This record gives sequence, structure tokens and C-alpha cells, in this order.
Amino acid sequence: MSYSTAALVGPVTLDDVRGAQKMLSGVARVTAMEGSRHLSQLVGAPVHLKCENLQRTGSFKLRGAYVRIAGLLPEQRAAGVVAASAGNHAQGVALASSLLGVRATVFMPKGAPLPKISATREYGAEVRLHGQVVDETLAAAQEYAERTGAVFIHPFDHPDVIAGQGTVGLEVLEQCPEVRTVVVGIGGGGLAAGIAVALKALRPDVRIVGVQAEGAAAYPPSLAAGRPVAVEHPVTMADGIKVGRPGDVPFRIVGDLVDEVRTVSEDELSTALLLCLERAKLVVEPAGASPVAALLSAPDAFEGPVVAVLSGGNVDPVLMQGVLRHGMAAQGRYLAVRLRLTDRPGALATLLGVLSVVDANVLDVSHVRTDPRLGLTEAEVELHLETKGPEHCAEVGRALHEAGYPVIG
Repeated sequence: MSYSTAALVGPVTLDDVRGAQKMLSGVARVTAMEGSRHLSQLVGAPVHLKCENLQRTGSFKLRGAYVRIAGLLPEQRAAGVVAASAGNHAQGVALASSLLGVRATVFMPKGAPLPKISATREYGAEVRLHGQVVDETLAAAQEYAERTGAVFIHPFDHPDVIAGQGTVGLEVLEQCPEVRTVVVGIGGGGLAAGIAVALKALRPDVRIVGVQAEGAAAYPPSLAAGRPVAVEHPVTMADGIKVGRPGDVPFRIVGDLVDEVRTVSEDELSTALLLCLERAKLVVEPAGASPVAALLSAPDAFEGPVVAVLSGGNVDPVLMQGVLRHGMAAQGRYLAVRLRLTDRPGALATLLGVLSVVDANVLDVSHVRTDPRLGLTEAEVELHLETKGPEHCAEVGRALHEAGYPVIG
């Protein structure tokens, strides 16, 4: 994809991003950029992690929310603002409003994680729980805006929001002037669009790669169609990029300035989150780990130095537990098996002895004796094991088979 000066003229300009950077001085942190030895060895070039997971409120969202609300007219501020979000945008709007002295109402789905609900309230917003999915919550917020006159703060589909997110791109160039590739997750497209405006204006040679979850990848079909196309029922653990339709404003910019959009699987997201935690010592949510997932899935596809933007770290502890287990399973480091054995004294101890011989660490045991599916002398056991990789998993399976234990799942 080639770029001309005309291609850089659009709804958001470099001057807009620079103006946003001045506005955010003393408000948003200039987040750290950390090198990753493991990823650098994998890619064959320096890889740096831009740690927006360490931003105030735990994600980049504060940047765009603050710029948008700060730009409101006095009478608009007096009317208050309203937003809809399952987490990161909610917290960004809540804190930005509090800092600017603006009343904020945030609609969140009834199933939103409790830590995110509590954080949004603590930042000063009134939280209203409505709907089971974000689309229902969004409709409720827009109805509230029409009824009360409050200004609706969109999470990505507004030039001011995009300009605020683009300040991440300015920081990337300041912290890594020699960067050749920037990898960033894409949901609605606000962050990727903002970064692209800043980078392509100052360094048109830098390659920008967007990353979406396979189950919520609206940008590839939209770019192919030349217009935003909705994906029905997006499904992914990465709620930060779980957006069914690109925003109209960011779509134009992404189409003009982003070089490529890749997709990653749930297994790759889990593995990337686990790597961030174990190797980089960084708590990152699945959406924030999506650039790392892209690097892991195709390390030869990225020219270095590479900057991967870790967009957020607001992960629910319950989800984190499941994702880590999923990530370990994807690496062959976690194995769950169900099998049947004869219900007699010592039978479970004998089974555990077989596992001890092959050095499988038992994390959890569930032992069922009463079930209509079981024979009179049968018991069913479910085992969760810590293993050392795919080869070790295969060795455990062979040991159980040779010992006469029928594995049923």
C-alpha cells in the first residue's frame, strides 16, 4: 500500500494528534516501552512492548475519552455525558469526566465483571446496569442521551477520540525512533486509526499491522467490501476488541493508512497472554495481548524493530484463570482427562502412582461413584494435570493406556 500527501488528509490530522498530546500532558501517562528478549529471538529483530496496560485506568481509553470531553462546549458539559461499555471505555470516561468536573453516566451490561463495575464507580461515574450484551447497553445509553440531552461519548467513532488515541503513536516514535513495524489490536478501529495518522504523517515507511480475533474480525470483510460490514454474533474472549462493526470514521483511516489486518485464534490469544505474564511480568488482557499473538503465530512476517502495543490490562480474575489454563493447554502444559476405574479401595492411589511414574503433576481430582452412566463397580475420575509439553502429554496418555485405564475424555 502506498501513501501520498493527499492520503494523509482526512477527518483526523497530525495537528489534531499533536493538539491532543498537549491536552493530555499531566493527565495521561507516557507509558513505558519494554524490550522482549524472547520475542526478539523469535522474530529475529528487536521487539518492544508499548505498555498501555500500565496507563491510568488500565488502558489507552483515557486518552480519547479525555480529549473528547475536554472539547465539549460549556453548555454540553453542563448537560453531562453518557457512555456504554463493558469495561475499559467505561473507566476512561469515568476518570476523564471526574478530572474535568463533568457528570458522567455509564451504562454497562448486567454481566460485566464486578471489578470493572466497581472501578467505574470509584472513578466517579454513575453506573447503570442494562442489557445482557453491549449492543443492548449501547441502545440504552443512546436513548438516555436523547431523553436527557447528555452528550454520548462513543468509544471509537469520533475524530476527537481518534486524535487522543493517536498520541500513543507519537510516543512510539519518541521512544523507538528506529521502529519499522507497529502491531496493534483492532476492535472498532479508534486506536489503530489514531496511531496510523501519527505514524504515516511522520514516518510513512513504518508498516502498521492491525490484529483482530478470528471470531470478531469485521475489518477483513469490510475492507474487501469497501464499506463497514457487520459480523453477526462476534465471539471471542478478547472483549476489548469484540466489536461487530467498524466505526465509520476509523474505517476510512484504517483503509487508507493501515498496511495489513491479521487475525489470531483463541489459542494464540491465550498463549500470548501467558507469555506476557511469565516472560514480561506484565498483566495484559486478551485484547491487549493480540499483537503478541500475531507475532507468535507468524514471527517471520514482521520486519524489525517491532513495537507491539499492549492496549490494556483490565482482565477479570475469573477470566484470567480460565485463559491461563487454556494457554497452558495450548502449549501442552495442562491436560484434563476423564477415565473410569474399578471402584475398590486403593484404586485411586494406584492410578495416581501411574501418573507419578511419568512425572505428571496432579492439580485437581474429581471422583464420582454415583451416576446412572456408571456400572455397579465403576467410578469415574476427572484429573487436571500439569505437564511439560505436547510430548509429555502423549507420554501420559500412553502410560494410562498401557495401565489399562480407558480414557473417555
